[in-house]
Amino acid sequence: MHIGISGNIGSGKTTLTRLLAKSCGWTPRYESVDDNPYLADFYNDMSRWSFNLQIYFLNKRFQEVVNIRKAKEDVVQDRTIYEDSCIFAPNLHRMGLMSTRDYENYKSLFSLMVSLVQAPDLMIYLQSSIEHLVSNIQKRGREYEEGIRLDYLKGLNELYDEWATNYKDGKILTINVDKLDFENNPQDLSFVIDAINGELGGLFK
Repeated sequence: MHIGISGNIGSGKTTLTRLLAKSCGWTPRYESVDDNPYLADFYNDMSRWSFNLQIYFLNKRFQEVVNIRKAKEDVVQDRTIYEDSCIFAPNLHRMGLMSTRDYENYKSLFSLMVSLVQAPDLMIYLQSSIEHLVSNIQKRGREYEEGIRLDYLKGLNELYDEWATNYKDGKILTINVDKLDFENNPQDLSFVIDAINGELGGLFK
């Protein structure tokens, strides 16, 4: 079983990945952030580093999904390959931070890669307001995230909602997290697990 956790920056993907892995006995696969060689440069100069960053993420996530299927174990994954192409790259292109030439090159590479892999058995979209995202980003205090532009975050949120509405590659479960605290409130975590259970036909019983 492969569960993908999707959502904007600060929506709680890593936290939920960790909690589901612990509660359900699944293997967690986390997004590579702290050792990312482009992220800090990107937030300081988005137009210069946008293509480099997206290619880095695409490569890492393609490797990850291939490894997940080879391992043949139950996995919960923090962010998936689909979000890079359907949300992050289009947002950069719309904002004029990625050239059309680079964007088309990127999309061509993504199309080839995604044709070779299988979608998650369930995609979970953590939907969040901008206010909630900003609050979470500020709370965790990552230095490289201090340069995130608000218009960048808003553009991502719009594309996430559009993508989740039109997602056709498998099952998707949308959970609004504005009033949830699944890390500190066991009832909120139980609510999420029950919702997942309902989508997967009683997997956790």
